[in-house]
Amino acid sequence: MALKDLFSFLFQRSTGEERVAQYVIREHDRGRPLAEILADRYVVNRLQSPEQRARLLDRPEIIQAVGGDMAEAAKASLDAPGA
Repeated sequence: MALKDLFSFLFQRSTGEERVAQYVIREHDRGRPLAEILADRYVVNRLQSPEQRARLLDRPEIIQAVGGDMAEAAKASLDAPGA
């Protein structure tokens, strides 16, 4: 049990990431393109690295809201040079 508690932080999600995920879903539901949402100051200021934004796109609620294909396309654009 102690070992489980020791590594539990690895599987916790930050509340900041939760808020950004909710924001992305809400804005996508309003009809905005995913690439545009990911470029918003709100998202970029809270998830500063492309790796953090790519991890956001791996969340099940994001995939469900925007679709797996869209999430994969957005992740690929984050990995592209100059993104």
